[in-house]
Amino acid sequence: MNRVTTWLGRRLSLYLSQRLASHEPAVPMDPARYAACLRPADVLLVEGNTRLSVAIKYLTQSTWSHAALYVGPSAGLHDAAGRPLVFIEADVAAGVRALGPDAYAGLHCRLCRPVGLSAAEQRQVVAYACGRLGHQYDLKNVLDLARYLLPTPPVPVGWRRRLLALGSGDPTRAICSTLIAQCFAEVRYPILPQVETLPATRPDCPDCVQRVHHVRHHSLYVPRDFDVSPYFQIIKPTLTLGFDFHRLVWAAESASG
Repeated sequence: MNRVTTWLGRRLSLYLSQRLASHEPAVPMDPARYAACLRPADVLLVEGNTRLSVAIKYLTQSTWSHAALYVGPSAGLHDAAGRPLVFIEADVAAGVRALGPDAYAGLHCRLCRPVGLSAAEQRQVVAYACGRLGHQYDLKNVLDLARYLLPTPPVPVGWRRRLLALGSGDPTRAICSTLIAQCFAEVRYPILPQVETLPATRPDCPDCVQRVHHVRHHSLYVPRDFDVSPYFQIIKPTLTLGFDFHRLVWAAESASG
């Protein structure tokens, strides 16, 4: 039975990973500009164009369907030809893998940066991701994959996030943000923690309260959470590298009657 479900899971993962014809993004990623801005432990959000991406964008009501962690050349990862691999992602078919700097060229991307990490904490986040290389999605858990066969399932809005974590006793690696959430949990860096207001135990201030943060389970995180998190800075390479709108070349407008 395990062989049958694994075979079926492999077929499903390959089907869901197939790219769909889509419109060209208005602002595709320029690898050279991003390379000049990226730092280790940065999160790159991607508007994917696969069958799986369509379902995730619908369920999360977001532009972003994929997330990758930038580990940089200092992580020492290389492909068979010796070229550096600088991103780590969790792919439903290939598992946790490292990719080169051009992996997301031409796609719509957003760069999200954690603020205040020390160099040691950056290395800890990167090391956790590197330590997961080669881990595979549990292809026997066909239920986890089958939920994506309907790109727009008739699910109430309040249940959609929960649907992403359906059946995942082992953290689902179909949702790449799960892996990245675990990386940041290693250094207790907040993404979207649950905040509880409790009385402060101060004899001199009986009415004072304190805010206590609780770590949200990593299986509930989705790519858009890094975008809306108040703890990640949005980096736009066009502006970071110096932008002067006076230098733009505009097409001549045709005379209207």
